[in-house]
Amino acid sequence: MAGGCLLNLKPLEVAVAVIKRNGHVLIAQRRPGDSFGGHWEFPGGKLRPGETLEICLVREIQEELGLMIAVDKPLMVIEHPYPNRTIRLHCFACRIVSGEPQAIECTAWRWVTPQELHQFEFPPASGPLIEVLQDSE
Repeated sequence: MAGGCLLNLKPLEVAVAVIKRNGHVLIAQRRPGDSFGGHWEFPGGKLRPGETLEICLVREIQEELGLMIAVDKPLMVIEHPYPNRTIRLHCFACRIVSGEPQAIECTAWRWVTPQELHQFEFPPASGPLIEVLQDSE
């Protein structure tokens, strides 16, 4: 019955920032020891108890990349089942208020065009967001 308990877990709530500048979007590479280590992602992270999604994003982007951002608007919500747990990605359009990206809690970062996103390996849950970004160009 242990497997059945996993099905009853609430989805893991994750806030994700789509930060654009001059037609490029900011992506970060996950550290080797993280789940999906080495994969690329749209920066963000897990919602903590008592946080709003917007506060979570501002905190996570500061911790991961040393940037102060403004959260402009929600883009989409993606719910994706993984073997151990379903995650719910809350994707937001964001902009940099101050700072330049630094690899603090990630291995690397890059500015890429939406059409270049397919050249990078992302966790499966990011697929719908990548499609939307490529279709909007």
